[in-house]
Amino acid sequence: MFKQYQAQCESFIAENMKTDLAHDLLHVERVVKLATLIAKKEKAELNVVLPAAWLHDCVSYPKNHPLRSQSSLHAADKAIQFLSSIEYPKQYLDAIHHAIAAHSYSGGLIANTLEAKIVQDADRLDAIGAIGIARCIQVSSQLKRPLYAPEDAFSEQRTLDDQRFTLDHFYTKLLKLASLMHTQTAQDIAAQRTQFMESYLQQLALEI
Repeated sequence: MFKQYQAQCESFIAENMKTDLAHDLLHVERVVKLATLIAKKEKAELNVVLPAAWLHDCVSYPKNHPLRSQSSLHAADKAIQFLSSIEYPKQYLDAIHHAIAAHSYSGGLIANTLEAKIVQDADRLDAIGAIGIARCIQVSSQLKRPLYAPEDAFSEQRTLDDQRFTLDHFYTKLLKLASLMHTQTAQDIAAQRTQFMESYLQQLALEI
């Protein structure tokens, strides 16, 4: 059923993506692809998962914005207004709202449905692995944060601070995401991607 609304959702998100380099239309497309894969394997409701995945970042404040933690809730509200305007079936709207509102790491909301868990898993998967490394560096560069602390790159004798150093973000967040995946499908993908990040960090340590 969602296919008849997909073009409108794609057009809407393309017009409303206004945030950092790592949260662009390509990110949305990857999340949709992952969410579709997971939803089919986990037998979830695609009429909830797909619009939520497409629209999850229709509001996304920059990492250093004071309203950053409210991004997902504001996105959920805006998405439902849009879906209502195109007469998307009402029986799915509450579930879509929850899936979008709960997807954000910084938002801290608990995903209470399978569909919300899948959208959250898909979004978090795009933060790890090869693409996750690239996105992390994109955001940090935009915020003018150096790659690492020259005196203690891997924080062996200092407190981690990912507001100052890019490398610290791997340890404060990215390497932890695999343990937070809900679905078995996402857990399997996350394990492989985390292993890749660990290999990258080992190589980086050698080069430093």
